Amino acid sequence: MTVGADTPSDLEISRAARLLPITEIARRASIPDAALEPYGRYKAKVDPALLPESPARGRVVLVTAMSPTPAGEGKSTVTVGLADALQRAGENVMIALREPSLGPVLGMKGGATGGGYSQVVPMEDINLHFTGDFHAITAANNALAALVDNHIFQGNQLGLDPRRITIKRVMDMNDRALRDIVIGLGGPAQGVPRQDGFDITVASEVMAVFCLARNLSDLSDRLSRITVGYTYDRRPVTVADLGAQGAMTLLLRDAVKPNLVQTLAGTPALVHGGPFANIAHGCNSVIATATARRLAGVVVTEAGFGADLGAEKYLDIKARVADVAPAAVVVVATVRALKMHGGIPKSDLAAENLPALQAGTVNLHRHLENIRRFGINPVVAVNRFITDTEAELRWLIDWCAEEGVTAAVADVWAQGGGGPGGDDLAAAVLRALEQPSDFRFLYPDELPVAEKISTVAREIYGAADVEFSPPARRRLQEIEERGLEHLPVCMAKTPYSFTDDPTVLGAPAGFTLHVRDLIIKTGAGFVVALTGAVMTMPGLPRNPAALRMDVAADGTPSGLI
Repeated sequence: MTVGADTPSDLEISRAARLLPITEIARRASIPDAALEPYGRYKAKVDPALLPESPARGRVVLVTAMSPTPAGEGKSTVTVGLADALQRAGENVMIALREPSLGPVLGMKGGATGGGYSQVVPMEDINLHFTGDFHAITAANNALAALVDNHIFQGNQLGLDPRRITIKRVMDMNDRALRDIVIGLGGPAQGVPRQDGFDITVASEVMAVFCLARNLSDLSDRLSRITVGYTYDRRPVTVADLGAQGAMTLLLRDAVKPNLVQTLAGTPALVHGGPFANIAHGCNSVIATATARRLAGVVVTEAGFGADLGAEKYLDIKARVADVAPAAVVVVATVRALKMHGGIPKSDLAAENLPALQAGTVNLHRHLENIRRFGINPVVAVNRFITDTEAELRWLIDWCAEEGVTAAVADVWAQGGGGPGGDDLAAAVLRALEQPSDFRFLYPDELPVAEKISTVAREIYGAADVEFSPPARRRLQEIEERGLEHLPVCMAKTPYSFTDDPTVLGAPAGFTLHVRDLIIKTGAGFVVALTGAVMTMPGLPRNPAALRMDVAADGTPSGLI
């Protein structure tokens, strides 16, 4: 397929599709009417409590990728195309994906519904507000923040130190101006002045709790354990101490039900939850993945950014919390991205360059070795771009074979998984699913948090050492004193490099990883390690995507993706 002036955009392809009513998709997925709550004609909520019990549990295929570059990798596109191809092969399959955040949709990255002829639809709805889950999470978080400040204003019986409040307000938007602010100005009636700030919704602990909870009751329990701050004598104060978990759970009562949509080929998809992988754990909700396992024989899911971030967190955090360990892992790579890791600028990627391709495979090699550390031999999906030459594709497939890894070209952007473009990849994944699994975690629960961080840094990133700042060392002492050493770690790191410097591509080794602070997430049940300059509230780029968007008088959007 050649891209030119007549090539339809993702939005045009999505809009031209003839979607099935969501009730028909539910029937295909064996979802009874009683469990279905339609939101219009093409999307619905599913109530897992009203699904029939089944002893069968679908096998999970986790889709991850090499380190991302501006050249693009197309992980969501491959995820959707693979699921469609598995359905085409006769498998009972369902997709479990994250919901897009408005921050990157209106900023730089774009949506998260796939592309070309491998999309989940209706893409406009999914990328813009969807069923309102993120707004509910924002409301629950900000209700907690308001209750904290009201408690201090009304006499502060718990003795909260306004200088040591750890919960922040959130919004689902990139807004660097809100990273550090002062609230409570204007006199005694306006509250107690203190320094505060905003995170993006997808980085909030409420989002993490939402995505790791197994049901509504577990959601309430996890919310109650969130640490909101510390007293003057440095004792932690939780949501339960404030008594706020009931109201927060009530605000999330409907949002916690996963959302049912479809692919262009009619494959059922549950799209639910959406923490970022560079500043959170990067996986869709446990409820959605577990629900998909109850309904389908094969569940295709993905984890954010490269395997060093999303996949490591899926395997060490999400699979530790729930019975969702993958039976197979697919690592997405592209010729373009590999050449960029081999030192070629984006402007020159269209030209055939086998030496650069070879040089860039060091990045893919490390990701493959990292997946093997968890006891799984991955499959490589070579996501085909129109500029790829046959010589480059053949060389990469042969290289993978020499590495002992099965690889297949996936032409699912142009042909869709419902066509022949994903057949080879589907066949490779089905063979991988038949292999015995020896899944294991990277580190045991009892390992101290500092050693868990060092293990990830050395074994996954290739670091020689980890340097903890004075604030991080004080937090390590607190973790030990509070008996929280059993918690897994969630690394907050640039997605573009194995190091904490986004400009260092390839597969660097022997460097020092800098941990500037630790955040204890007692509700989510992990410790976030902030490395380098990564921010929990992103900023907009110089030319945000929002400036190219508009809507016609009849409501038809333009400029989306």
